[in-house]
Amino acid sequence: MNIINYLSTIAVPMVILLIITYGVIEKNKVYDTFIEGAKEGMQVVVNIFPTLVGIFLAVGALRSSGLIELIINIIKPIIETLRIPAEIMPLALLRPISGSASMAVATDIISKNGVDSLIGLIASTIMGSTETTLYTIALYTSAVGIKKIRFVLIAALIADITGMLISVAICRFLS
Repeated sequence: MNIINYLSTIAVPMVILLIITYGVIEKNKVYDTFIEGAKEGMQVVVNIFPTLVGIFLAVGALRSSGLIELIINIIKPIIETLRIPAEIMPLALLRPISGSASMAVATDIISKNGVDSLIGLIASTIMGSTETTLYTIALYTSAVGIKKIRFVLIAALIADITGMLISVAICRFLS
């Protein structure tokens, strides 16, 4: 376990060092390129900030309305049987719909339960092992003109459910 901690500690500095070394070897202006990228990054932040605020508000309104809790209460016998913590169900319900909304919910879950708690680990694992299915399908199928997405949608949602169930099982096993 110590070697993993050591590798994770040096990973980012090593990547930065590799990028700088490659830039020097290729005779690129590394610092100027970095500054240009930082400017573009700040512009991206400015552009998506209103959307993020809107999504945070929408998720807050959805959660305050009680609709998510109603769905969770309906499926509670199933999630209790599968030993899935009810606290992660808002994330499980929103993850296939919106990456930003699920990020807001995951942030909320982690801030309430802690990063190293079982629920925090499950939420983090779900975020890394599932996809924003509806968005992705809409984007890629419309790009190539596919109209019938029923089987793709079913397969993708089964993959999301599998990813969520396996996330819970692995986190429970490793805890």
